[in-house]
Amino acid sequence: MKAIVDKNTCIGCGLCASDCPAVYSMTDENIAVVIADPVPAEHKEAARLAAENCPVAAITITE
Repeated sequence: MKAIVDKNTCIGCGLCASDCPAVYSMTDENIAVVIADPVPAEHKEAARLAAENCPVAAITITE
């Protein structure tokens, strides 16, 4: 599984990094980035939840 953050859509709320810090992090510019590619099996559910909770739908999950 792969998570992709659209940096042009991200508003930097940090919810994804709070929901799944093993997969998402915030840059100094306050934009989310994926730090685990591919997403480790034990973090797949949390990574999906973080994508679903993104208020601007900036995260895409692919299998």
